[in-house]
Amino acid sequence: MSYAFPDSDPRPPRRSRRGPLTVAVVAPVAAALAGWLVWQAVADSGDGGTPKAAPPSQQQSSAAAGAAPASPTASDRDKPDDADDGTDGDKNDGNQGDEASSSAPAATGPLKGKVVVIDPGHNPGNFRHTAEISRLVDIGTHRKECDTTGTSTNAGYAEAQFTLDVSRRLRALLEKQGATVRFTQDGDRAWGPCVDERARIGNKAGADAVVSVHADGSAAGNRGFHVILPGSVKAGAADTRAIVGPSRELGERIAGNFVRVTGSAPSNYVGNGTGLVVRRDLGGLNLSTVPKVFIECGNMRDSKDAALVTSGAWRQKAAQGISEGIVSFLRG
Repeated sequence: MSYAFPDSDPRPPRRSRRGPLTVAVVAPVAAALAGWLVWQAVADSGDGGTPKAAPPSQQQSSAAAGAAPASPTASDRDKPDDADDGTDGDKNDGNQGDEASSSAPAATGPLKGKVVVIDPGHNPGNFRHTAEISRLVDIGTHRKECDTTGTSTNAGYAEAQFTLDVSRRLRALLEKQGATVRFTQDGDRAWGPCVDERARIGNKAGADAVVSVHADGSAAGNRGFHVILPGSVKAGAADTRAIVGPSRELGERIAGNFVRVTGSAPSNYVGNGTGLVVRRDLGGLNLSTVPKVFIECGNMRDSKDAALVTSGAWRQKAAQGISEGIVSFLRG
């Protein structure tokens, strides 16, 4: 997912209102931020400062690179994509309404009774349905494309393939904690859903937390992850005022755990080193009525980050970091 950041908030994140966590559960956000500074002091200095993000045209890079990523079938929903190959899952017309793919029955665990919606960014079939995903939908502040194809590595590993794999790993981890997990799409539809429908799926589920999984498509030399938080919006169908606070806390918890588990540093090109960015132009956030964040796990256009996102072992760490952040948020 590549884009500019017109509404980014450069201010440092506010301190969470919830009580401090024990070390056994999760490292506090403050400690994680200190760890980021240590990382930055010893990390590879060749990342090139803070160059500008790549133009939005890189969002179509999956098709431009000649890649035609296959969509995994629904029967493969619990099989992490270690081989990065998948199978063709174009089984329907992509218009399923605001229905979420459901998880297996929740096990007994600390998250029993909690509902988490995972939103795997884009769809492996989007590139075959450019007319459908190009139509405009209302996101409250303005009208925006239904969806995009997403980005890819220079070698053609598609963001949509990455997001499904990480999301499936994340689902397995959360289900072990007793959560009920639902997907906005699971490679079980031809394209989409549109960004407004993705928001409605979380709302309809009454989710306790929603996480949209992505990877960025910025310029080479731009590295690291960042978590996108909803800004305060009241326009049309969008009213995020009630979820800004809890969404920030969810994002802080995910960011702190992601850096701890994966060893990745916060973005060196947005967020001023905090790993947190506020935006008011994303339909998936604007239209949400439940706590929701996006996470850009790395920059697929940078060779070093590309080596991470194409590693099954690292994708498992990414899922673990996101999972631990969600568990921390839900358990308080």
